Amino acid sequence: MLRFYTAGESHGQALVAVLLGLPAGLEIDFAYVDRELKRRMGGYGRGGRMKIERDRAQFLSGVRHGRTIGSPVTVLIENQDWKNWTQAMAVEAGAEASAQYRPVSQPRPGHADLAGCLKYNLTDARYVLERASARETTARTALGAVARLFLREFGIEIASHVIQVGRVRSTAAATFEAIQALRDREEILLNCLDPESEERMKGEVDQATQNRDSVGGVFEVVAHGVPPGLGSMAQWDERLDGILAQAMASIQAVKAVEIGTGVEGAGQFGSEVHDEIGYDREHSRFTRKSNRAGGLEGGMSNGEDIVVRGYLKPISTLRRPLESVDFGSREPVKAAYERSDVCVVPAAGVIGEAMMGLVLGRSFLEKFGGDSMEETRRNFEGYQEQVRRF
Repeated sequence: MLRFYTAGESHGQALVAVLLGLPAGLEIDFAYVDRELKRRMGGYGRGGRMKIERDRAQFLSGVRHGRTIGSPVTVLIENQDWKNWTQAMAVEAGAEASAQYRPVSQPRPGHADLAGCLKYNLTDARYVLERASARETTARTALGAVARLFLREFGIEIASHVIQVGRVRSTAAATFEAIQALRDREEILLNCLDPESEERMKGEVDQATQNRDSVGGVFEVVAHGVPPGLGSMAQWDERLDGILAQAMASIQAVKAVEIGTGVEGAGQFGSEVHDEIGYDREHSRFTRKSNRAGGLEGGMSNGEDIVVRGYLKPISTLRRPLESVDFGSREPVKAAYERSDVCVVPAAGVIGEAMMGLVLGRSFLEKFGGDSMEETRRNFEGYQEQVRRF
């Protein structure tokens, strides 16, 4: 089973990630992994932190001479900003008494500050916000890139695009080829397929910046080439749609998840929603006239593109802070301000790609198994032949 763990704080020395369960023999494209980390840092509306960090994945274990060896893959990503936080984030005792140390006692509405301090009995939200920060997703992005390299070996590709920022929503038709081409660009603005909509989205970000505010939006992640039969209808926690929804909702600031046209379909008749089935005799495969189900039926992939949308709330750190209460005095105050972004929707899409890769990689290995790439490939090819002969 493919599993992963991450560790580290936003302004600590480094982030660490461990990926377990990859077969031996997978070739690792290190430049590809670093490019994914760079994509996560991009997009219009990012904050000053992105000018400091130079994210690069250092592989410490599980890879030798460019290929996985079957043992846990460990990745380290150094935080360049650590040098500015050595007192505030010191490991040793005593630093908290320094004049440079400033505890965070004004919790921010919408962030983990208050709930985390109540949970862990802490009076300094610094200890909570550092781990709750979306900086953690840097580690997920690195591991997600490795999972996607694995899936590529079997013809599965993943890409994302932005369909809404603030009040501006794009209705442009989105083929996977177009989304993939957008993913492969070197420079992006807001990662929207429609240039006219993207320019209006930029205006939303500019307005939020001017108002010392933040803005959210919607990203869509698409997986292409996924075989039918991943996931299961047998148990509630084996359903692939449920696992994907949880994975997307685990991304910081994501407050809702949609699969296919689920939101629109809730207000339609069944005859308007379900994807009619056909058969392509030339290629010996079942086909669909549409893909409103988003590639998932009964908790399983059905062979169509898997389409998942994440709805991102505006970032909760505001340059114009909202009302809060001080931990010590219990008096009304303005919430603490931490250096932050104005818009992170394109970055959230990249993180969504990583989570899609990790979930599909796990489902793929649960179905096909294999301790080596050769074994996994034999099992996969045998299943493909079985589907063709059905």
